[in-house]
Amino acid sequence: MSDQPLSGQALRALPLRILPAPLLLARRGSLGGRGSAHLIERHARAYRHTWLVLASGFFEPLFYLLSIGVGIGELVGKVTFAGHHVGFTSFVAPALLATSAMNGAIFDSTFNIFFRLKYAKLYDATLATPMRAGDVALGEIGWALIRGGLYACAFMVVMLAMGLVHSVWAVFAIPVALLIGFAFAGAGMAATTFIRSWQDFEYVTLATLPMFLFSTTFYPLSVYPRAIQVIVDCTPLYQGIAVLRGITLGDVSPGLLWHVLYLAVMGTGGLAIAGRRISKLLLK
Repeated sequence: MSDQPLSGQALRALPLRILPAPLLLARRGSLGGRGSAHLIERHARAYRHTWLVLASGFFEPLFYLLSIGVGIGELVGKVTFAGHHVGFTSFVAPALLATSAMNGAIFDSTFNIFFRLKYAKLYDATLATPMRAGDVALGEIGWALIRGGLYACAFMVVMLAMGLVHSVWAVFAIPVALLIGFAFAGAGMAATTFIRSWQDFEYVTLATLPMFLFSTTFYPLSVYPRAIQVIVDCTPLYQGIAVLRGITLGDVSPGLLWHVLYLAVMGTGGLAIAGRRISKLLLK
């Protein structure tokens, strides 16, 4: 037999059952490739028989919009945003869109991934194939974005039907919602690789619930004391709400790019950490 090292193509062609541990270890650390598409396909096939679970994520923000935005909005009336008075429902709707993107991404990248990692042992089987840890990370985040994109599209249709979109810049609302999902999916998956038991998910709720309540979802940033404003301004959900609210209400400025950069860095960093952590946990 030749002593020449195997090429990547030859490695992928080997029968999966004879791939030894040293070859698996040699495939650590990449941010993924074509293998991630196979993982996305696997999830899509798995949800064919539980599509109601997939669709249920759309209704939570819709109920919030109808109860708080429309119901309480009749009592609140107008709020001040960027020097203009806008309806409370129009003010809340883009924040609920951002929250929907966050919740969908967090649920998929924490609870579901923890179950697949610790109990279903899906990734142990996946990494016994030519797929790499980076493929797993990218595939999981890609699936979270697909799921979040479906919710965002449906929610935008509702906003358009209710007349809650006031700017042509709103055509970028779906890409921004996907960016929010990417940021939280990357961070959520990275955090999940450090979680030891189901009890640790209390910390996930402890992080996301205050963000939902205080990241200007229902109130302008100006109502908070200055010290609280600084804290809110550093939270990731506020970055997404600021961009979506700006483009749907017509307050577009170069300053929005800083929020976009924040979310992009957050998602990319989380993706990189998740890939390395999965390698460390499973390719020992």
